[in-house]
Amino acid sequence: MAKFLLLLAVIALVYWILRCYRKSVEKPKQREPSGAEDMVRCSHCGVYLPRSESVMAQDRFFCSEAHRRLDQTGSR
Repeated sequence: MAKFLLLLAVIALVYWILRCYRKSVEKPKQREPSGAEDMVRCSHCGVYLPRSESVMAQDRFFCSEAHRRLDQTGSR
C-alpha cells in the first residue's frame, strides 16, 4: 500500500510540474513600454504632441490635418 501511495504522489508531482511549466510557456508576453517618445510642436498652434500622432508636411509637424490645411493657406 505504501508503494501505491508513493507512486500516486510522484504522478501528482509530475502532473503539477508539467501544468506549471505549460502555463509559464503559454503566458502571453506583455509588451513593455518602449520608453519616452519624441515630442514635436505643432507649427500652427504650438501644442506639443508625440511624433507618432502628428501630421507632417513640408518638414513641419502639425497636431491635426485641419491645422496643416490652415497653415498652408496662410491664415492664423
